[in-house]
Amino acid sequence: MVTERRPDAFLPLTPALFHVLLSLVDGEKHGYAIMKEVAERTGGRDALSTGTLYGILKRLLADGLIRGSALGSTERRRAYRLTPLGRRVALAEAERLRDVLATAQVKHLIPRAVEG
Repeated sequence: MVTERRPDAFLPLTPALFHVLLSLVDGEKHGYAIMKEVAERTGGRDALSTGTLYGILKRLLADGLIRGSALGSTERRRAYRLTPLGRRVALAEAERLRDVLATAQVKHLIPRAVEG
């Protein structure tokens, strides 16, 4: 009998790990594309080094949160995509962070978002 792992068992995620999962939410990417998206999305504030990125990818692969596949005829260049578990973990972390931000708003640390 295979036991399904619960997404909250992986939480909280490090910011770098969450950024990698977020970059894969909209589809498969290779390592350089992940690094580029994270740097652009964060204005360079949370740019990932090559070593950091590939350490994170190795961990995510081992945990079953992403899958990798060879691009072309070489194993050196790989594309990564979220697994269903990886998507659930990313969602659980986003919801956890939303709750943290709601608390910061209630305590008047940051202003409430204006809707409409």
